Amino acid sequence: MSTAAIQAVLITGASGGIGNALALAYAAPGITLVLHGRDPERLSRLACLCERKGSTVITQSLDVRDTEALIAWLHDISRKVTLDLVIVNAGVNIQGGEHRRGETWADIQYLLDVNVKAALATVQAVLPTMRAQGSGQIALMSSLAGYRGLPIAPSYSASKAAIRAYGEGLRDWLKPEGIRVSVIMPGYVESPMCHAMVGPKPFLWSADKAAQRIRLSLHANRARITFPFPLALGCWLLGALPPTLSGWILRRLGYGG
Repeated sequence: MSTAAIQAVLITGASGGIGNALALAYAAPGITLVLHGRDPERLSRLACLCERKGSTVITQSLDVRDTEALIAWLHDISRKVTLDLVIVNAGVNIQGGEHRRGETWADIQYLLDVNVKAALATVQAVLPTMRAQGSGQIALMSSLAGYRGLPIAPSYSASKAAIRAYGEGLRDWLKPEGIRVSVIMPGYVESPMCHAMVGPKPFLWSADKAAQRIRLSLHANRARITFPFPLALGCWLLGALPPTLSGWILRRLGYGG
């Protein structure tokens, strides 16, 4: 599917940094954007900007943890709009906080409900229509933290590792049916969530730069979309090293938790 053939794009988490930039990157005359976000005001402002660029925009603000409502909405949208590209971007992060108190069970449940359960529910909701039409593309937002768990954010790392494994398996399963699947694994990208994270943030990218890389890589049907290269290579190597050695390196780099 060429970029010109894309007529409808759905983005969850569009009121966040990368999601917002992706919506603007795809906004153009003849493009229908279906935008979901947690912040209705930011979503409304984004819709206006995308409409000024010529897009038809449909918005929805709901809590993705309500998977019944999420699936019902996605089924309804799939009946009304032929979705060419679905970017599963909604996500949150939690950290242990000050004084090494650790993550709370309530926070862990919240994170897994958003980052994993809602992501898989989104895919399952749009898949029947894509399989019936024998085309479409799904992009799942993971993270370079999915290569090796970070001591400062173990549950976040686990959720992104799960999305990476799910997306890679999904890609091979759906390839014979003409459905393309990519896993996006960014490093540090400017956003409120990123700024709230503790620890170093090397090779920080702007959201606009990240969105353009993602857009071009999705057009090329990349299985893994990783950036920036130095950090991606380093994280991949950390995942390949023995845990004792990779843990020592992380502590030396300031990620000791």
